[in-house]
Amino acid sequence: MAAPSQPRQATYDAIVIGAGIQGSFAAYHLAQRHRDTLLLEQFILPHSRGSSHGQSRITRSAYTRAPYARMMPDSFRLWQRLEAEAGTSLYRRTGLVVLGPAGNWELESCRHSLGANPDLDAAALARCFPGLRLHAGEVAMWDSTGGVLFADRALRAVQDAFRRRGGTLQDGEKVLRIEPGAVLTITTTAGVYRASRLVIAAGAWTGGLVAPLGLHLPLQPLRIDVCYWRKKESGSPGVGRTDPCFMALGLSRAPHGVYGLPALEYPGLVKVCYHHGSPADPEERDRVLSGTPRPDVALLSSFVSSYLPRLEPRPAVLETCLYTNTPDEDFILDRHPKFSNIIIGAGFSGHGFKLAPVVGKLLCELSLGEEPSHSTAPFAITRFPGVLQAAL
Repeated sequence: MAAPSQPRQATYDAIVIGAGIQGSFAAYHLAQRHRDTLLLEQFILPHSRGSSHGQSRITRSAYTRAPYARMMPDSFRLWQRLEAEAGTSLYRRTGLVVLGPAGNWELESCRHSLGANPDLDAAALARCFPGLRLHAGEVAMWDSTGGVLFADRALRAVQDAFRRRGGTLQDGEKVLRIEPGAVLTITTTAGVYRASRLVIAAGAWTGGLVAPLGLHLPLQPLRIDVCYWRKKESGSPGVGRTDPCFMALGLSRAPHGVYGLPALEYPGLVKVCYHHGSPADPEERDRVLSGTPRPDVALLSSFVSSYLPRLEPRPAVLETCLYTNTPDEDFILDRHPKFSNIIIGAGFSGHGFKLAPVVGKLLCELSLGEEPSHSTAPFAITRFPGVLQAAL
């Protein structure tokens, strides 16, 4: 008889839980700083259970919140550095159209983040985005830095770069228990590991991991309908040209915003999604009973009919993804209030992918006890009352 396999045991400088884009960048930065780092992932890679899968994400400079607008130049720089290191393209600049009601505060915030006059007149809009229809009282702005991040490719690139720096990536290992202390002990389904610092970036599973540590974070996983819409007329937009991305803000019929990406993932299918969804259990994300109403898809069909008349008004492909939202839709990037060597990155609320290189750097800096390179005050755990409870 073969001897039973022994559980893995090892000690590291740092452990990161969650190999999505945020955790992978945190591990990458720690390894870059010559820390012996273990990156743990509960699912076999690659997988589509969390928030980092899929082929494309929007990146942009236009932001309604100043802290993110200030972080974006650093994020663009770090993405470019990873591209150079990986020797592959991770970003395609397409430009981004931002549209909505004139005078809307979100649009005004985006205008401020873009600096120079970004307004598009109707003729310029027609050249940039044929088939986009504005209505009376609405305006459009142009973000020339906007474009598409190749998400799956980017996740592989940062994980490969982490391993090249000597990092250890273990997938298919679910964390069962975290024992705090000057040296933390992490027990998984396959081993027991110890480290003096821990970063938790486990997406929709973060709340369950920190609850036994006496922390109740107001994290709400949402199931998002990811919809792809067929063009009515086939044909490319022109040699060497890709349609731009877009964001619609401040619309009464879509209060959480609508965004779109050009036909890159599926030929002839444009990705248009609502920036909101339905509460979901991450363990049962794909359990949607047949016949269940999907109001977000109906909202998008109405939007496409009104604003994108060159697309068929019903989605050709419908997929799902997870957001993990905080009540204010701002990130959590902070130390555990009681255990300072446990760092938490969570609540990326559907707009965190583009900022992952900076988020990973900040989580690394917090774990090393350094002054963060960007202010983390807007992302403090203590902005939510009553989060610290008695440990179970």
